[in-house]
Amino acid sequence: MRYKLTIEYDGGPFQGWQRLPDLPTVQGALEEALFKLTGARGEVSGSGRTDAGVHAAGQVAHVDLEKPMPPQRLCDALNAHLRPHPITVLSAEEAAPDFHARFDAVRRVYVYEILNRRAPLALKRGQIWRVPRKLDAGAMNAAAQTLRGQHDFTTFRDSQCQAKSPVKTLDVAWVQGYGELISCRFEARSFLHRQVRSMVGSLVEVGAGKMSPEEFAATLAAKDRSACGPVAPPDGLYLMRVDY
Repeated sequence: MRYKLTIEYDGGPFQGWQRLPDLPTVQGALEEALFKLTGARGEVSGSGRTDAGVHAAGQVAHVDLEKPMPPQRLCDALNAHLRPHPITVLSAEEAAPDFHARFDAVRRVYVYEILNRRAPLALKRGQIWRVPRKLDAGAMNAAAQTLRGQHDFTTFRDSQCQAKSPVKTLDVAWVQGYGELISCRFEARSFLHRQVRSMVGSLVEVGAGKMSPEEFAATLAAKDRSACGPVAPPDGLYLMRVDY
């Protein structure tokens, strides 16, 4: 029986999603919990690989069990075996035998959160990016509109990206300020390696007045990785939802 899992996690203690030998990863922790539950080694296949330190509020994965069990029991049992890791299986549901968490996804939603204040963090350390210099969220949002639609995102593509093409289509790209909080939201079928963090880093340059929205557009059009601004840290990035 194939099951679809919806998962949230704090990426801080992990070297990303993908299983790595002798290093803590989200996939590795889930597969170890599955082994403790079933006594068999199995793969937990995710919708995508989040980087080290990146969080998820709605990661999706699928897993196959030789002996089916009620979805709620599977959810509760996995959570019991995941302790004390900061990973929670929010839900489990039976899926079609050919369901694939990665290849069947039609939209991925990422949110990047920035705390724009001078005072250091007492709460949410590792879960938000504190930027002490004043940012103009309106200018950031104006620049973000350049990203909508289909583009060659080479400028915002990590040098280690293994995607066959740098061309992606962003359906949603906006920046909104809520007092000291600045939220950046991006929606697309798929993203390049570190694309969101690269875009946010350059948008912060716009917000700080170091780059105009027009210069940001020229940066995208350059199709040149060296034109990218500093890459934002993983702390504020969340995979919020995956649609099928």
